[in-house]
Amino acid sequence: MKKFDLDADKIISTFFGAGLYGKMPGTVGSAAALIVAVIISAAGFELHWALILAVTVIGTWCSDRYSKKIGIKDPPEVVIDEVAGMWISMYAMPASYWIPAFVLFRIIDILKPFPVNAAEKLPGGIGIMADDVLAGVFVNLILLAIKAYLLV
Repeated sequence: MKKFDLDADKIISTFFGAGLYGKMPGTVGSAAALIVAVIISAAGFELHWALILAVTVIGTWCSDRYSKKIGIKDPPEVVIDEVAGMWISMYAMPASYWIPAFVLFRIIDILKPFPVNAAEKLPGGIGIMADDVLAGVFVNLILLAIKAYLLV
């Protein structure tokens, strides 16, 4: 039996273990972020924005420390970056846009078009987080454009 690990960097970096399940940790982490966002959505945009900032800052620090501890530049189990990216994708979007946000985020996160792929090359925790944060911004902008088009 494995000893229970109370490493805070690992717990936060893996989003409380979500990144440790399945063969597609990024998708699992994104789905976990979506579920948590559904729960916190009732609290309003201010809390959503504060949580995005907190997860991004804390995630950058913890993922940097965790990746250095285990000696892997961007470990697949680190999904706190997907959490930040998903929450940015969903920011200020109505619930009907959340599943499209999830799908678009996964596509952009997997394909990593420029400049998302360039952001990934930044050092340490910044590089771990930056590509997903940027992917989240792209998805949010795409959804804002779709939303504006459909309302015209």
